[in-house]
Amino acid sequence: MNKPTNDSVEKKILITGALGQLGQVGKENVIMSDIVKPPKTMEDKLSPYTYLDITDLSLLKSIVVNYGIDQIIHFSSLLSHVAESNMQKAMDINVQGLANVLEVARIFNAMLFVPSTIGSFGSTTPKVNTPDLTIQRPNTIYGVSKVYAELLGEYYYTRFGLDFRCLRLPGIISADTTPGGGTTDYAVQIFHDAIEKGQYQCYLRADTRLPMMYIDDCLQSIFINVPDKKLRARTYNISAMSFTPSEIAEAIRKYIPHFKIEYKICPLRQSIADSWPESLDDSLARADWKWSHQYDLNSMTKEMFNLLISSNHET
Repeated sequence: MNKPTNDSVEKKILITGALGQLGQVGKENVIMSDIVKPPKTMEDKLSPYTYLDITDLSLLKSIVVNYGIDQIIHFSSLLSHVAESNMQKAMDINVQGLANVLEVARIFNAMLFVPSTIGSFGSTTPKVNTPDLTIQRPNTIYGVSKVYAELLGEYYYTRFGLDFRCLRLPGIISADTTPGGGTTDYAVQIFHDAIEKGQYQCYLRADTRLPMMYIDDCLQSIFINVPDKKLRARTYNISAMSFTPSEIAEAIRKYIPHFKIEYKICPLRQSIADSWPESLDDSLARADWKWSHQYDLNSMTKEMFNLLISSNHET
């Protein structure tokens, strides 16, 4: 995340969905929350932790009051592939949960950050250098729920003055968490299988190009401490690189020369990926708060191997 300014050092931050890929920040002023108990291996790494079912409005209100929350980072979400398999649960978490968070943020005047996704676009969206403002007609419940989040958040900003901020994130790659049911999760699992098995079976075509980002860049892009007057939009594209399964396989072969990849296409995941952009235009974010990424495919691959091999040696 952006380094806090002097007037934001003491702000209390609530993170929902904190045990997912993006939530594990671990600072003293951060309150982690999720619907499951954290594993013992993580207990020493976490900030204060509390149970939260995001569909329980009363519980959410009490947490915000009891901890004196100033900012909410809302990561609770059912991802693309899993959401398609359980539409009602996706509606409960992604739609009603989001509505609860917006209302609580309004009531208690808390800044709210909500991640959106490349999945908020659809097959009729320009696929190359997709702009911030363009047609959005996603064909998944995950994508529809994220368009809802973008528009309802902007409504709360316009109607109530809520400080709502949103980023359309690409696929996020990290070594610390296991894949959580997203279409881009192959780009995480491929590293684990490369190290453990020397091979990987990919559910997307070799030439499926999608926007991606390393976790460190993602956390740096979360612009909760950028002064509001610098922002020309409530929702921004954000990106770092784009690659295909065959390209990441080649990057892995620099470390495991005999690594093999085979393709067993999952029709559902492939249809989802085919409806998404190949690259994003994030020039507005780079202009408004000087956002810039640090990792490309090669440097990200090197970092993933360093972290995963080190972790395997420790266990």
